[in-house]
Amino acid sequence: MGKVPALPIVGMVLAESAQAGLIIVSKVAMSNGMSNLIFLCYSNALAALILLPISLAFHRSERPPLTFSTLCWFFLLGLIGFMAQFFGYAGINLSSPTLSTAMLNLIPAFTFILAVIFRMERIDGRSSSSLAKILGTIVSISGAFIVTLYKGPPLLMTSSTDILSHNQLFLEQSNWVLGGMCIALNCVLTSSWLIVQASVLEKYPAELIMVFYYCFFVAIQSVVVSLTVERDLSAWELKPKIRLIAVLYSGVFGSAFQVGVCTWCLHRTGPVFVAMFKPLGIVITVFVGVTFLGDTFYLGSLIGAIVIVIGFYSVMWGKAKEEKMDDDAGARSVASSKQRAPLLQSHIEEI
Repeated sequence: MGKVPALPIVGMVLAESAQAGLIIVSKVAMSNGMSNLIFLCYSNALAALILLPISLAFHRSERPPLTFSTLCWFFLLGLIGFMAQFFGYAGINLSSPTLSTAMLNLIPAFTFILAVIFRMERIDGRSSSSLAKILGTIVSISGAFIVTLYKGPPLLMTSSTDILSHNQLFLEQSNWVLGGMCIALNCVLTSSWLIVQASVLEKYPAELIMVFYYCFFVAIQSVVVSLTVERDLSAWELKPKIRLIAVLYSGVFGSAFQVGVCTWCLHRTGPVFVAMFKPLGIVITVFVGVTFLGDTFYLGSLIGAIVIVIGFYSVMWGKAKEEKMDDDAGARSVASSKQRAPLLQSHIEEI
């Protein structure tokens, strides 16, 4: 992959920290009675307002023409993103930030499965890279079952944690499983979003403008659905103050900054580099959740997270090896064509 500049590395560390913070503040906001629909409506509307001037300034010299077909693709990206965020926030509300960050590492595995279904990915049973991706996918999904269905004894907790009664524990366990299913669905939709996004960036390579329209359409779609579901206007109030803080953080850092930086790094360094930083969110979320929010870290979360990360890196290793083989094949093809060219033409091309 060669030497990577320091700026994308710093950007990805900050982006993963911002995403972990987004998961935590959204959990706090929804614990204070805020609807996940209204939360994603406010956060994406604020992100769109921030991204509009930034994207226009950043792409002022190279702005591709905006056609109706491109707008339709942006709307589709927004629709997929809206559904992904809806199930993601619902899963966070029902379970915990730790479970959410652990299961987000399933995205490469689901992306690989969808790519195979749509014949965008090749499988060769004799290739070590294909076997690594297949085994990594199986391991990641197995880890998701562990982290969702098995909690185990608590490993880290605050001293103020109360001992739950049997009925409370059963309800919490049911919510944990339901939350895990919602987050898994979020991962499937996010994988679909990544596949569509790659296709859209080929047609419209101005990534920040694409992110602006994505946030804009998510905000519009969430307003329509929220006004249908949330009939009580008091649900839109940003009180207590923690709701306002969560929305501001989500719009500025969670949506505009995190999505923008990840898209920028994805366009310049490739998906393998971006994906390398995903497990960092688990460490940040566990530390903040246990230290400041009174969250409990269970043995099942630790085992499941380790299994998911092992599968995650297996999939990414297979993908990186395939990309290296493709690059080597392309280099050999160029060298072979130069050898077949006349000596004078080859000399001119080298100059």
